[in-house]
Amino acid sequence: MSQVRFQSGSFQHLDVDGVRVLATIGIGKGDAVTYFSTGTAADMIVPGDKTDILNLRSVGNGLIADLRYDGARPELVLNGHAATLQPILQEQALFEGLNVAFAIRNGETLAATIDWLRYHVEHHGMQAALILDRTRPEEAASFAGDLGRQATEIRGLKQVVVVHADMPLGHHDLPPEAHPFNAPDAPGKDRMDVPPPSPWDAPLGELQVFELMRRWFLDRARAVALLDISDLLTKRTGNSVAGRNVFDAAVQSSSGAVTLVGQHCYPWRVRNNDDASFGDHICVQFDASKMRRRWCVAPGRAGPGAVWRLVRIVGTSPSPEEWVYFYRCMGLRHPTDTVSKIVPKTALIEEPALLDLAENVFEHKPVRMPEIAKPKIDPDSNDVTIITCMKNEGPFILEWLAYHRAIGVKDVLVYTNDCNDGTDAFLQLLQDKGYVQHRENPFKGTGLKPQHAALQAGEKEDVIRSADWVISMDVDEFINIKTGDGTLKALFNAVGGANLISCTWRLFGNSDVHEYADEPLMAQFTRCAYEMTRKPHQAWGFKTLYRNIGLFKKLGVHRPKGLNPQLWNEIKWVNGSGKPLPKDMYRNAWRSTTDTVGYDLVQLNHYAVRSAESFLVKRDRGRVNHVDRDQGLAYWFRMNNNVDEDCSIQRMIPLMQAEMDRLLSDPEIAEAHAFCVDRHRAKIDALKATENYAKFYEELTGARMEKLARLHPHFGANVFLAGPQVIPDWVVEKDLAEDFFFTVDKQETAH
Repeated sequence: MSQVRFQSGSFQHLDVDGVRVLATIGIGKGDAVTYFSTGTAADMIVPGDKTDILNLRSVGNGLIADLRYDGARPELVLNGHAATLQPILQEQALFEGLNVAFAIRNGETLAATIDWLRYHVEHHGMQAALILDRTRPEEAASFAGDLGRQATEIRGLKQVVVVHADMPLGHHDLPPEAHPFNAPDAPGKDRMDVPPPSPWDAPLGELQVFELMRRWFLDRARAVALLDISDLLTKRTGNSVAGRNVFDAAVQSSSGAVTLVGQHCYPWRVRNNDDASFGDHICVQFDASKMRRRWCVAPGRAGPGAVWRLVRIVGTSPSPEEWVYFYRCMGLRHPTDTVSKIVPKTALIEEPALLDLAENVFEHKPVRMPEIAKPKIDPDSNDVTIITCMKNEGPFILEWLAYHRAIGVKDVLVYTNDCNDGTDAFLQLLQDKGYVQHRENPFKGTGLKPQHAALQAGEKEDVIRSADWVISMDVDEFINIKTGDGTLKALFNAVGGANLISCTWRLFGNSDVHEYADEPLMAQFTRCAYEMTRKPHQAWGFKTLYRNIGLFKKLGVHRPKGLNPQLWNEIKWVNGSGKPLPKDMYRNAWRSTTDTVGYDLVQLNHYAVRSAESFLVKRDRGRVNHVDRDQGLAYWFRMNNNVDEDCSIQRMIPLMQAEMDRLLSDPEIAEAHAFCVDRHRAKIDALKATENYAKFYEELTGARMEKLARLHPHFGANVFLAGPQVIPDWVVEKDLAEDFFFTVDKQETAH
């Protein structure tokens, strides 16, 4: 067995009328350093009898007082009460000249701790470990005793010290650190049932403990690496560290410290009834961009003026090449019954380096990700299917259908619900004649919103399953292709081998058109938002045309959902200008940003309001997806954007009109269309005959709302959330300078 020296000890904290002393470390005759809990105010600390405060500083909002005293013990007056401190003697000799890992244990198992020690001793030159154990007092002795017995089996380990924190060190307003709420990448935090605050095991809040432990134990160590028991160092390093372990790198570094750069890793799955182990962690997130930072320091080289903090050693400046990589094993940090509680599994991919560690170092057989064959693509197969939902859209079906057939759409699958304007019968007729496939929306009784229920049902339809390309879109959205001859074939040629194309909305307003007319929307409505329109946030929503090759599991409103992460590197996703989208948009993005917006090749003309009269009917029927939200004045204000003009789609009117005329040459189709138009006009008349809708129409068409539709660039996001009523009349009445900007404090979102 190894000659491991094992020792355990405890903080000796002191509470005096609301002031907590974590510990006092004696650093020589007549000198001591006292560490106070986070939030202690400086004016609560006054020198006592024969005691001077030489220096009072803050680290992580925790006060540290350098004391000099003439007597048996230092004395302070804390919040008006005299307190005699009991210094703890320094124990620097325990780690003198050793390579030490300093870890804070917060619930990790004994088995994981032993594996962590053995791994770093055998593979990374570690000789000793200082473990600050945050467990509750009743559990501290048991863990320390068991660790002391088992650590003797680790050859090459020379010293282990476990220090028990005899008071809570965590944040007082956070739940236990192990809870998924504290996992940085956990999905659905806004829906979690979060337990009450738990300072005994919440994330660390007393950040001055690094300086405390340094003074107590570590100033004479050869090198110290800050690693949690869930962290594993790797052999991956910066160029200037290559070939050396982390401790040697710190000793030989330019400033006495090197940076530790950490990535989260996860199991794919842990076998039933097993605790997660290091060997289970074989996955990383393909789209992760943020890294953990820790450090390794050589105290003698960094010098006494350096300050030890959580993510860096203040007073040192490691070179960009002075770094060592580590993995943080999140299944140990946040144990759960399923990995999906702490990370979206659609983000996980296997990491070869982790798999090698699992199988060849930890001798573990982890649960692997299922294999999915790389998709085979025929670039000449480009049949497009649209899936859509409609409710009382009868008058607008024919233009929309004719246009998309004219640009090359092969199939259309339409789900309807609760129609009373002839939409259902019209679509059934179009199905009988082979132009669409029509289904009744199955949402009732499912608890799903109509659009989501339709998409779920559509996934099982042959017309979707066999399509080369699929897009989910609405009848007020038109794919406006600006390249080549304006057809989908031209778009596919322009984007090369892309397999997803996001078509960003261009919001088209009512162009001050008040009355409904049975004329093409493409011709009537040309006023719109600027291309660079960041607000309201809906302005840059997109719909995604995607190749149906199994990269994703299911249909989504704005884009396919449920990424198969094994295939993430097969994704070739471009924006409307044909430029690649970054991988951090692959899983959840539904709107463009200033960095990703593009309209050069394709945009989605979104005629969300149409004429003022038609908007009355739209409001009356409600929204297809957000069925509980009123499409009132605030919606009109957000979506009615008349600040710019875009006529690019009008070059396609002749093709659209030719297809529409061909469809209308069928007397039954012409009759069905006319019936829907008549019902729409009748509904408008009925609504305008009511006092409520008459006043609403008067407001929509009034000078104030028409002016506001041309002022959108001057308003902040909160204005669009609150609604037009927050805009003073003087803003509407004056001629605004180009750089004029108006916003309000955040208010409850207007629906």
